[in-house]
Amino acid sequence: MSRPQELVEDQVELDEEIISGNGEVDEVMDEVDEGYTSSTPTSTLTWISWFCSLPGHEYFCEVSEDFIEDDFNLTGLNTMVPFWKEAMEMVLDVEPDEDTSKIPDVSIVEASAELLYGLVHQRYILTRAGLQSMVDKYENAAFGVCPRVYCVGCNVVPCGRSDLPGIDTVKLYCPNCNDIYSPPSSRFQGVDGAFFGTTFAHLFFQSYRELSPAPFWKPSSSTESSLSPGRSPDSVNSSQRPPFVNPNPHGGQKRPEGRIYEPRIYGFKVSERAKSGPRMQWLRLRPQSPEELDMVDWRGRWIDDEEYGDVDDDDDNEEVDKQMEDFDPVKLP
Repeated sequence: MSRPQELVEDQVELDEEIISGNGEVDEVMDEVDEGYTSSTPTSTLTWISWFCSLPGHEYFCEVSEDFIEDDFNLTGLNTMVPFWKEAMEMVLDVEPDEDTSKIPDVSIVEASAELLYGLVHQRYILTRAGLQSMVDKYENAAFGVCPRVYCVGCNVVPCGRSDLPGIDTVKLYCPNCNDIYSPPSSRFQGVDGAFFGTTFAHLFFQSYRELSPAPFWKPSSSTESSLSPGRSPDSVNSSQRPPFVNPNPHGGQKRPEGRIYEPRIYGFKVSERAKSGPRMQWLRLRPQSPEELDMVDWRGRWIDDEEYGDVDDDDDNEEVDKQMEDFDPVKLP
């Protein structure tokens, strides 16, 4: 009879532990309700963090709520985003008002919130804090690399072909070949290019010149050997080359890749005069020394060239002034 008595005592102790455990849980829940703090990840996940973590949104950075709450940063956006108030409340995780019951569908507000955040994101990445956030992504190759072979895996940045939404999807800009490409993955085809704009990519490399390739490139013996048959550009060890020092402080501080593809048939170059010959290769050519960059003026004309000297500039200015003087507005009757 002693064994059943022990079982009963053990059962009583277990019941007391369960009751005390529930009591502790209730106390913890009361603390969470009172202070709005919790250690669970779902309680600290904001709408902005959730939006940036979605598949296909890896190019976005998290915009600070202080930037969104500043009315100056939102100038003109209220006319572009439908359901402005409801979209702002969703982005900032604010409890909606009772008037939101008039909205026919919540998906409409979600689309407006995505549009609002994208347009705010376009302006945020032009600020100092936004550029720094994108620098961290760029150095980690979060945006990918250039698909051009002769750029040798240069990191790219996202950009748009228009600042207005609904025109085109996001593109990738390469600072080495100065061209744009479509993202390699199809999950980025739903991202609007206006969410990054036409200014960010170029302002990014103007602000961080150490990440931009230099505008000049001179072929070396190692480059010529790498172009020999049977060897790829990646076969040349970059550690064997001396460190790159740019003598021009106004240019990029990174070693560029200036090789250009040359079409060949049985080892012979295809003539540019041929109907199937190469076209516009000069667009990718780079000067071989920084001194050549100083031989042109701000218009891109040769300074020592008599044909495009100061005389022509003066003549152009006189012609422009003369046209303005001869301008006679139409007189209304």
